[in-house]
Amino acid sequence: MEIKHLKSEDIMGMEKIFRSNLINSLSGYKSANLIGTEHEGYSNLAIFNSVVHIGANPPLLGMIQRPHTVERQTLENIRSTGCYTINHLPEQLVENAHYTSAKFERQESEFEHCKIDKQYLDKFPAPFVKDSPVKLGMRLREEVPIESNGTILIVGEIELAEIDESLITEDGQLDLNRAHTVAISGLNRYHLPKEIAAFPYARKEELPDFK
Repeated sequence: MEIKHLKSEDIMGMEKIFRSNLINSLSGYKSANLIGTEHEGYSNLAIFNSVVHIGANPPLLGMIQRPHTVERQTLENIRSTGCYTINHLPEQLVENAHYTSAKFERQESEFEHCKIDKQYLDKFPAPFVKDSPVKLGMRLREEVPIESNGTILIVGEIELAEIDESLITEDGQLDLNRAHTVAISGLNRYHLPKEIAAFPYARKEELPDFK
């Protein structure tokens, strides 16, 4: 195997699309989520690979928005309404979900064009993905500008969660294998990760006898 050594000047000298694909792949597997928003009667759905855990008390999740230098319908809808949904991507919707990243006009709903069923829950003002195994209703809490590249960290609090009870383990974790939740690598490669181990809370005095 030939090892490639890259310095920052090598990376910045790459062709734009090649560089984007490579750098997006370096962080490994990322969660695949469909973000639902609605404003003035127009619903929007977009695939994101940047949702991250922020904290459990209160329950906060973050996601990265690209620089607001062009129309960003998801960001603009979140700012206008303060609400959005995060929906785990199920295996059967992978192709449909990928094409939500196409450039649709504001009045064109990705739910309709990409044949993804919309659902409303408990009068929450943003739409959910009906077939998602994990649906989260989010309330915007803050925006954190990232000065290095102009992106924005959106921080939201979970106000509503609808989860198939059979997916919740005895200790409160989600069994993502059973949920068939999809992950993304890079920008357009989709995977079904497989759990290979589960360990107890790590304590120094309980270190195994590693071989």
